[in-house]
Amino acid sequence: MTDKPGGSWPANAAPGGGAPGRTVTLTDLLRVPLHRIRLVVAAATLGLLAALGYVLLVPGAVTADAVVAVRPVVTDAFTPSGASADRAVNMNVERGIATGTEVVRRLADATGRDQREVRDALELEVPTGGQILRFRYTANSPQEAVTGVNLAAQAYLDVRRAMYEQQREDMLRSYDESITKVQAQQAALQRQIANSRAGASDAAVAELSGVNNQLTQLASARTEIAAVDVNPGWVTREAEATLLSPSGYTALRLLAGLLGGVLLGIVLAYVWESVDRRIRSVDDGRDATGLPLLGTARGPKRRGSRHAVDADIRYVAMAIAGRIREPARVVLLTTREDQTPLSAGLAVALAVTGRDVYVADDIGRLERLRDEALAGLARLPATANPAQSVVPQQRQGTALPRVDDVTEPIAVRRPSPRPNVVPRQTTAASPSAVSRAAANEPPPDPDKTINLPRIASAASTKGKGGAGGTAGEVAVGGGSIRFGTWRQRSAKGLVLFNAPPAEADERGVAAARQGTAVVVVEQDRTRQGDLRRLVERLRAAGVAPLGFILTRSGRG
Repeated sequence: MTDKPGGSWPANAAPGGGAPGRTVTLTDLLRVPLHRIRLVVAAATLGLLAALGYVLLVPGAVTADAVVAVRPVVTDAFTPSGASADRAVNMNVERGIATGTEVVRRLADATGRDQREVRDALELEVPTGGQILRFRYTANSPQEAVTGVNLAAQAYLDVRRAMYEQQREDMLRSYDESITKVQAQQAALQRQIANSRAGASDAAVAELSGVNNQLTQLASARTEIAAVDVNPGWVTREAEATLLSPSGYTALRLLAGLLGGVLLGIVLAYVWESVDRRIRSVDDGRDATGLPLLGTARGPKRRGSRHAVDADIRYVAMAIAGRIREPARVVLLTTREDQTPLSAGLAVALAVTGRDVYVADDIGRLERLRDEALAGLARLPATANPAQSVVPQQRQGTALPRVDDVTEPIAVRRPSPRPNVVPRQTTAASPSAVSRAAANEPPPDPDKTINLPRIASAASTKGKGGAGGTAGEVAVGGGSIRFGTWRQRSAKGLVLFNAPPAEADERGVAAARQGTAVVVVEQDRTRQGDLRRLVERLRAAGVAPLGFILTRSGRG
């Protein structure tokens, strides 16, 4: 057991407050998108292509700016402002006028766009504490954006000037009316004074003097109103097409599409993993099967090969050999995968220790099994595969080699202490001599011919059979490997059955009832649901598997 790593949280806690289950670490969280990397890459590619298509097909939005300085309209522009209320500009009012209906209508008429589109494209910024209006207009092309923003700024100034002029006209009209009334009163007083007698016009003269003063004041005020500058401001910065960059956000859009695709791929990877659970580690194999681990067979670094590392297979062979007693029948079972390389490797590893191994297969993989076994035999170190002596030892009452290794008798004559003039026999040995040699019986006469066996070569085979026949015998160290079908299996030694995938063929489970079974699990390929179903079928058939082997194909 190991200590609980920091930064992780318990997963699959035991019910009832028992011991917590296996912890989920950051590595476990990253394992899912890494094993589904093809899906993540595909989603990222789609996101990038979508962003690229948007950039190329959809016109880019170009924004242009123009700045207008607002000035108050006063009677004397050169008088210091001080705290005069008439020199303060209400920027909220100016903002409403700049985005009002009249400005939008003029801009829509000039650009030919709908008023709602113009209102959405036109933005206005008012800096705090200043008398500046910053117009911003968005369009599909730089020229259209520049024209639109400059037109909006000018339209605001025109509308505001027209409003000031209208106010001035109203005031001048009011003054004109007042002056007309005062002039009429002045004319009446003048007629009264002209028609009055001497000494009786003093009051009329005094009243006429007041009317003249009033008329002078009205004329002076009207002159000031007429002289007022009604210019509401001026454009301090016009937009120019050379200052705009229509592709300023292209890289940002492409990056956003790529990151969005990656995020979508990770989400899809987790969704796919929740639907199609695979065996990712030894813990997953234990949880799915409830069986002990016999060993792991790592995949080679060379991509695309399914050969397991020979050293790992020899460790697995040790674990299997420690759990069986010969004669034994071991069935290698998978759900949907092909365990042929592992079966051949286990046969070599078990035979090199002196066992006679019979490898059975019923779905036409005998030739491949034999090729894999020969390749594994060639990779064995010299210390693990001592060569057999091809010269027989001198007989000291020991048993002869197996009859299967004898191919033909060889006639040999012992030297006689008493020379004989009878011609030497040149024919082959008699059948009785062969039978006595096979029975380990010494010849009755020391002068007679004895038979010595000829041992087959370690790399020789006894011939290749057709379909259903043996695929040949391979001598490995102190043992041998033979190949054939399950029906042709030997009653002695160790039988390894390279069973067909159990998901679609029940022969492996049926053969396991006559011996025992080893479940082969391939990392990142074996589905957890299929593995649980295989173990349940084995237990329902009364088979107690020895354990499971975890193989890696080299992708993980």
